Formats: sequence, C-alpha cells, structure tokens
Amino acid sequence: MSQLPIQLNVNGQEYFMEVEPHRTLLEVLREDLALTGTKSNCQEGECGACTVMVDDRAVNSCLFLAVRAHGKRIMTIEGLAGQGKLHPVQEAFIRYGGVQCGYCTPGFIVSAAALLATHPRPTGEELTRALAGNICRCTGYVNIRRALRAAIEAGRNAT
Repeated sequence: MSQLPIQLNVNGQEYFMEVEPHRTLLEVLREDLALTGTKSNCQEGECGACTVMVDDRAVNSCLFLAVRAHGKRIMTIEGLAGQGKLHPVQEAFIRYGGVQCGYCTPGFIVSAAALLATHPRPTGEELTRALAGNICRCTGYVNIRRALRAAIEAGRNAT
C-alpha cells in the first residue's frame, strides 16, 4: 500500500514521516513515536483511553486517521507537563486520588485539560459533557470528579 507524507507537531516537536492512509493517530503515536502514555483499548471511540488534543480539541485518536492530523498540533499526556512542572489536572489527580489502575487516567486528564484550555471555569454540566466519552472501570468516579473540581477551583484562584 502506498504511503502518504505527513507533518505532525506532537507536544511541540515537529515530525515528518510517511504513513499508510488507513493508520490511526493512535498507532502512529504509540508505534512510530513511542508515546505510549496514550492508551489503546476499545478501538471504537467508546472508552476515551486514547484521548489526545488535536488543535486544542479532545479527540479519540483510535478513530482519527493520522493523515487527518497533517499540519495540526497534537498534545498527548506526555506533553501536558511543562518545564518540569505537572499540569494542574495532573497534580489534582495525584493529590485527590483520581488515579486507580492508571489505564484510563491519561484520557481523563487530556479531556479535562482540553476543556480547561477553552473554558477555564466550566460548570458541572460542562465538565460532565466533556468527560462523557471517558470510561473508568476501576472506580465510581468520585475521586476523579473531586480532582477535577479542585483543578478548576485552583484555576479560579490563580486568576
């Protein structure tokens, strides 16, 4: 099968590569760029474990073709922390026990970070909507929601 040239900006770094048209962004991130923080799970866009940001929008990378990402900015869980400091959502997940087995955690964190990037003061309903595509099989979501409310409150207090 023929390959197509693409340019990706992943976590602030430029990559030039050739990919087969059917490959997903998830496959390219994990297999070609060794960014394994983004998890592969359902492969149907149902669980949110593979969530990344594409141009500041949360997307299921298991359904997003890599060729569609050409020329776009992609942020993975590995890119959220900057200059030796965790993203506020990452800090809140640690502090408030939002992490269980950790498999769904990157997707939740990236989804929440995408929401906060566009809506720094989301309502409870906006938060619920933003996380509707993320599933955790280990917890009742109590600590995840507590961590996210703390991250939102910390953002409010910082402004």
